[in-house]
Amino acid sequence: MDKLIRYRQTIKNILTAYDERANRSSKKKYETCLIFDETHDHYLWMSVDWVKQKRINNTHVHIRIKNEKIYIEEDWTEEGIATELLREGVPKEDIVLAFYDPETRKFTEFAVA
Repeated sequence: MDKLIRYRQTIKNILTAYDERANRSSKKKYETCLIFDETHDHYLWMSVDWVKQKRINNTHVHIRIKNEKIYIEEDWTEEGIATELLREGVPKEDIVLAFYDPETRKFTEFAVA
């Protein structure tokens, strides 16, 4: 299977599993949504809702694919999306922790860019 197709499917599977778990939880507070944009390779898991006339719009995870690598732009999961990707067989060299600045990334075990 083509690497890009495999990465897209892996990301969608991981985010879908998170969303399903959140929706089964008795502690669920907000409506969640998944956004999969395969044209631009952006994948998001978000919460949206209204609480006391205030709009809630939180991005839990934002991932994009760029130059055949998976860039984790935002990750507020407990275990970490990078851990999930590694479990699915994505090599560390193809994962960029983009929520760190480029200078800090070189101190991680993952790709710089």
